Amino acid sequence: MLIVQNCELIPNVAGSPPVISYEYPINERTRTLLRLEDLCNRVDFFLKQDEAMAHHAALTTLFEILDVSGRADLKSDLMQELERQRQALALLRDNPAVSEDALEGVLDEIEAAASRLFAMPGKIGQHLKDNEWLMNIKQRTGIPGGACEFDLPSYHYWLNQSAERRQHDLDLWLAPILPIRNSIAIVLRILRESGKTLRYVAQNGCFQQILAGRTAQMLAVSLDNTLPCVPEISANKYALNIRFVTAEIRQRPKACESDIEFKLSFYNL
Repeated sequence: MLIVQNCELIPNVAGSPPVISYEYPINERTRTLLRLEDLCNRVDFFLKQDEAMAHHAALTTLFEILDVSGRADLKSDLMQELERQRQALALLRDNPAVSEDALEGVLDEIEAAASRLFAMPGKIGQHLKDNEWLMNIKQRTGIPGGACEFDLPSYHYWLNQSAERRQHDLDLWLAPILPIRNSIAIVLRILRESGKTLRYVAQNGCFQQILAGRTAQMLAVSLDNTLPCVPEISANKYALNIRFVTAEIRQRPKACESDIEFKLSFYNL
């Protein structure tokens, strides 16, 4: 059973309970994009803090981005997808049902992102790999407790510099990766806007659907936040299986035996 990724709390209509949406990637490329989106959001959060430990967390997360983005074809995949979306959206020009200003804004955004991707030199994160000091820290942080001051005195020195100095350095290390992050944000936004949603009931906590050739790159299960259960999702191009289990944190989760109402969304570019 594969693990559900990207749990997100989303607002509902006024007066209704909040809804949690659990996104699940169908293919490896979408899985990689979701992982990188999550890591980039984490970096953004820690960069806004002034504490040294927050900047330590930002740097170790940057190392995770380096590892996840190591796929040689990620840059070319993103460029091809942006171009495919640009061509598809360009066909909507002169369509009276489409806002011309909004359409041109999206097309400009796509073209700008593609240009910045094309201008990226070398491999993703190569500037980090070329920094021996950073790579030494990366190696030590892979060991539990390996970044103590007696292991990395120069890193301890850096953590004791001003927040402004650390922020400046982190911004420099992150900047060359921004074209990747911005392109991922555009692709995932377009993907999420493609969603088609239906309501279902999982009888005794279980739901199965034969996809019968339906193509999707991602799906999402949304349910009432007050329900003490979470979905375990298994999907491929042939079938979808969802099993709801109790949201236990102190003992082994158990299968839900009650009927669970939920929304199911399919996304495809």
